[in-house]
Amino acid sequence: MPQTLDELYSIPQEHLDFCATVAQIAREKIAPRAAAIDESAAYPWDVRKELSEHDILGLPFPEQYGGTGTGTLMLNMAVEEIAKVDASCALMLMVQDLGTLPIQLFGSDELKERFLPRCATGEWSPAFALSEPEAGSDPASMRTRAVKDGPDWVINGTKNWISNLGVADFYVVFAVTDPDNRRITAFVVEADRPGFSVGKIEHKLGIRGSPTGQPIFDDVRVGEENVIGEVGKGLSVALGTLERTRLGAAAQAVGIAQGATDYAVAYARERRQFGKAINEFQAIQFKLADMQTRTAAARELLYKACALTDRRDPHAGTYASMAKVFCSDTAMAVTVEAVQVLGGYGYVKEYPVERMMRDAKITQIYEGTNEIQRLVIARSLR
Repeated sequence: MPQTLDELYSIPQEHLDFCATVAQIAREKIAPRAAAIDESAAYPWDVRKELSEHDILGLPFPEQYGGTGTGTLMLNMAVEEIAKVDASCALMLMVQDLGTLPIQLFGSDELKERFLPRCATGEWSPAFALSEPEAGSDPASMRTRAVKDGPDWVINGTKNWISNLGVADFYVVFAVTDPDNRRITAFVVEADRPGFSVGKIEHKLGIRGSPTGQPIFDDVRVGEENVIGEVGKGLSVALGTLERTRLGAAAQAVGIAQGATDYAVAYARERRQFGKAINEFQAIQFKLADMQTRTAAARELLYKACALTDRRDPHAGTYASMAKVFCSDTAMAVTVEAVQVLGGYGYVKEYPVERMMRDAKITQIYEGTNEIQRLVIARSLR
């Protein structure tokens, strides 16, 4: 992988201004709600309305479909700002990208015109339905089937671990269409289609404000116009999408890590033991220094990967995998240390770092587990 100066990113002032607006909304509108969102495990419709009204949910989309057209780096800077205060709310923006990118990258012009403008305004919300109870990291084990019946496809199966369940207006669904050759196809399935239902909702360790669970497809019929890309090429749609959207998980992780670091720094400045603030003790100073250093390094790798994606660099996919691994591992390590800095207070719900630690864990798992990402990185080194 070449390392040249022309690959370095730059951030236009208008992006920095937009990012400052996102940060202000996060601090003023989302942060005061974060603990209640986590406790209730209820989808925060008020936050979604706020993000819609300020064009934040339009960040994943080109201008021609009503979006901001500002690219991958700006999108993930916004994810980071929201995740500093609440990872669940950051997932709203992440799924807005994940659930529509298959259409943006592989969909017909008709599909794009039908779905993207209403998502760009925040009116509609999508979901990405790939994983199944028996097929997580291994899509080849997929059991959901789609069978051609006249002009329609009839879909049967159950997905699992699907974000936005019960909230999404449509689902990008992957189903086996050629069992003999294990070929899958991607479809758009609107939530109001007969035969679609919301199954089990998971009770999760973290990101509790984002509903996750099992959408069920029972003889759901869709027309040929709802096929994304080519029949039998659904795996390419899934992988092409995830290569981009795992940057969202990395950005979410950086935001969690920075939020935890900021809180721990502020706490250590005020908390007194043995007659002085605990940030005067070298043991605490070194923890905070390492937390800030790791988070800063993670951000640099994330922004580099986003810039390469925006430039369609051939190495962007590998950098996305590296960013996802490093940022999520950083988020987990940093939040554990943040809890330690707060001591007993870090272990109770009155303080946000225990929530941040719980939220951090999923970033090592979804959008392709870190074990899978290490395989991807290793293959690029052969």
